[in-house]
Amino acid sequence: MGKIGIVFFASFLLIIFPSCAYAAITKTSPLSIGQTLSSPNGSYELGFFSPNNSRNQYVGIWFKNITPRVVVWVANRDKPITKTAANLSISSNGSLVLLEGEQDLVWSIGESFSSNEFRAELLDNGNFVLVDEVSETALWQSFEHLGDTMLPQSSVMYDVPNNKKRVLSSWKSPTDPSPGEFVAELTTQVPPQGFIMRGSRPYWRGGPWARDRFTGTPEMDESHVSQFLISQDVAAGTGFLTYELQQRNSNLSYTTLTSEGALKIVWNIGSGWATDFEAPVSSCDVYNTCGQFGLCVRSNPPKCECLKGFIPKSDEEWNRRNWTGGCVRRKDLSCQVNTSATAQDSDTDVFDIVANVKPPDFYEYLSLINEEECHQRCLGNCSCTAYSYIEQIGCLVWNRELVDVMQFSVGGKTLSIRLASSELGGSNRTKIIVASTVSIFVFLILVFASYWFWRYKAKKNDSTPTSMETLQDTWKDKLKPQDVNFFEIQTILAITNNFSEENKLGQGGFGPVYKGKLQDGREIAIKRLSSSSGQGLEEFMNEIVLISKLQHRNLVRLTGCCIEGEEKLLIYEFMVNKSLNTFIFDSTKKLELDWPKRFEIIQGIACGILYLHRDSCLRVVHRDLKVSNILLDEEMNPKISDFGLARMFQGTQNQANTRRVVGTLGYMSPEYAWTGMFSEKSDIYAFGVLLLEIITGKKISSFTVGEEGKSLLQYAWDSWFESGGADLLDQDISSSDSQDEVARCVQIGLLCIQQQAMDRPNIALVMSMLTTTMDLPIPKKPVFALQIQDSDSESKSIYSVNEITQTAIFGR
Repeated sequence: MGKIGIVFFASFLLIIFPSCAYAAITKTSPLSIGQTLSSPNGSYELGFFSPNNSRNQYVGIWFKNITPRVVVWVANRDKPITKTAANLSISSNGSLVLLEGEQDLVWSIGESFSSNEFRAELLDNGNFVLVDEVSETALWQSFEHLGDTMLPQSSVMYDVPNNKKRVLSSWKSPTDPSPGEFVAELTTQVPPQGFIMRGSRPYWRGGPWARDRFTGTPEMDESHVSQFLISQDVAAGTGFLTYELQQRNSNLSYTTLTSEGALKIVWNIGSGWATDFEAPVSSCDVYNTCGQFGLCVRSNPPKCECLKGFIPKSDEEWNRRNWTGGCVRRKDLSCQVNTSATAQDSDTDVFDIVANVKPPDFYEYLSLINEEECHQRCLGNCSCTAYSYIEQIGCLVWNRELVDVMQFSVGGKTLSIRLASSELGGSNRTKIIVASTVSIFVFLILVFASYWFWRYKAKKNDSTPTSMETLQDTWKDKLKPQDVNFFEIQTILAITNNFSEENKLGQGGFGPVYKGKLQDGREIAIKRLSSSSGQGLEEFMNEIVLISKLQHRNLVRLTGCCIEGEEKLLIYEFMVNKSLNTFIFDSTKKLELDWPKRFEIIQGIACGILYLHRDSCLRVVHRDLKVSNILLDEEMNPKISDFGLARMFQGTQNQANTRRVVGTLGYMSPEYAWTGMFSEKSDIYAFGVLLLEIITGKKISSFTVGEEGKSLLQYAWDSWFESGGADLLDQDISSSDSQDEVARCVQIGLLCIQQQAMDRPNIALVMSMLTTTMDLPIPKKPVFALQIQDSDSESKSIYSVNEITQTAIFGR
């Protein structure tokens, strides 16, 4: 056969068999275009590829038999092959080289070796290695020359004595593998941090390493499929961050730095790729968004605030939402270095504690000291601006401005910031808080005792006309310390036109609600407690005391009250869009709440509950969470209302018992409805019911389906069990784009309504479930609500009650 025939035959074979898999590359067996090298387990493949079907060719490694192709390593990033012929081979001096045409060197490993026998092979973990066949040692490996991707068992590192650093560098664009502007690296600090750099400037920071994760990534917990391990030898000046998988998970996973600067951990779920972790995801994640001594609150939307004791450096820039100038200290520190720990002067600097934060950059690690020593070390150093004692790390102190401080809704660490004593009202802040709490309890006891004493006296002597007036004066005197505004009844009558029907907003469980407008133009909502309602003095006083102490954007704000004669009135800020039930249960108005808006409302309600259960000065259980008690402002932001039945928990108390069960059937947890035992988990149950109502647009009180009359909870369980729950979304607003998110929320709702309180997640975990992609537990089958049959109308409903008396429950 002539030369032309040989060339034609070879071309014919390449057309029929375009990819010829090799076991290894040797001096005599180079790898050419159209040929590939496979790992023994068939997970990875090395060969020539062309991004976006361009004319440029690169040698790379990718996951085998997975479409679309995911390239995890590229040899000739800076210099593509443009000719039709090229090969990857081993030169006579043992160096791996990429030749274009016959002899044009495109890329090499830059090293030569003295052995005579070499092979280059692709291992099962995706590592491409050059091996000395005599000693069977690896002379060079791709894991030590990373591109934009880490595979399990690969690592980034630093070696200060030898001036070495291994980093991830992004592609310039999704179709151009040449190095882009982003680099991910491990710092030499103690403890180290993970950084993304944009050129020479920091872009994202993971926070100090705390044994098993970075402190600035609370969402990366043990539920994730992947994890990082860090080994740091301070004496040797070396550190390694290794990417590993949890043993239960597939090895088809990778960590990559995208051309947009996002660090992603991705794993294969069979039908495609799922993102296990991503950063940055919020504007707060971008390095130092709020400037020095600024705090970026990772809310929705994110916002910048000055830390307590600090004010904007430039009000003009701050008002223009340019926060990079940061904040400055409002009052100078006294910095009395010689103050003893036992007898501190009243002017001694104090520390304000900020929770749930990513510790700032530029910290110093102090070893072998406990938390109290950490506090004293910072207090005794004039240049110390803050400290943080982290159990998994130890003592960190800051001796300069605080930069890149971010606050999470849950997770993060505690930071103690040094302030002048006057900023916190002196060094006895803790005593003041305790005294205030005790005072509130004593006050409530006195009020309740006064009320019951009055009831007792009223029954014995109905002819005491001044007793009501005297008691009302007592109520007002006791409420004055709560900073509550008192309105005259004549003012209320005037602005409501004597409680006319035209001004009536609706009817609540304890009485009607009216709209009014004050002289300054503010619109208000007035809840008028009817004499026949179940809400008496206890609930009335309870609501005033509680809501005047609670301030959160997802809680309705109390404007004042009115107590005159038989009238007991609560005055709130007016909510333009009334309550949530007027939207989701209305065939027309429900269309204004598409799924993204409903999901925002769900998250907002959860934020409000998180504040009540965890973040407020009072730990509060609401006990009457339901759709009609969720009000909507002009931007459709949810606000929890009606705190008449709420109860405070103190110290380590986490549950209580009552013989008087109050609330709304259908939203009551089983243990509360049956035994009177309530806790934070009672609110979680109600939130689960509320969540399912928002998803479906159906009322828990009236929903039935099928011949057997399934309740909403049973229908939701069956739907999730059979098809994942995505089909539960209100059909009037359903969208294929939201199926995964809806199914996830249905599962969260079912986790919240599990029969046993101990099985339900707490609100912090619920927030994590709603805001991250963490794996969700499998819910247990809930107890389905008992429908109460109305014999007159033959309709099934669940009734709202103010009191249930129950003596015993028998099984059968």
